[in-house]
Order: sequence, then C-alpha cells, then structure tokens
Amino acid sequence: MRIPTLAILAIGMVSAAVPARAQTYDPAFPVCMHVIQFETAYEDCRYYTMDQCRASASGRAAMCNINPYYAGAKTSPGRHDQRHRRVY
Repeated sequence: MRIPTLAILAIGMVSAAVPARAQTYDPAFPVCMHVIQFETAYEDCRYYTMDQCRASASGRAAMCNINPYYAGAKTSPGRHDQRHRRVY
C-alpha cells in the first residue's frame, strides 16, 4: 500500500512542477511564428507579413504560419457598395 501511495505522490509532484502554458494566438496579427526553445514550444503572433516573420525566425528553431484566428481580414460592406439610380 505504501508503494502506490508514494508513486501517486511522486507523479503529482512532478506534474505540479511543470507549468502549464496556454496556447495564445493574437487576433490582431496575421502571421505567427512557432518557436521551439529549451524543449518547450510556443506561438509568437506579432508579425504583419510572412517575410517579417521569416527574418525573425532565421537561424532559430522556428517556423512561420498563418494565424488561424486573425480577425483583421473581415470587413463588412460599407455604404459605397450600394448602387443608386440617377435622378434627373
């Protein structure tokens, strides 16, 4: 009975020591860089263009991706999209 209790306690202590990290995608930027650093991976979403991201990723364990949660690309039709009939 003592060994299973110690095993559960050891697993609990190890899992509590590793911090959980939420995946963050900033919806304000269209390009994200997936970075692997010291055996951890995270998303760095602060790039406007793919070339800007590639320049920052150069020489690092990183790769650039399109942000799936980018909110800036959505536009609603404005008043200028309506067609009017000329009145003489």
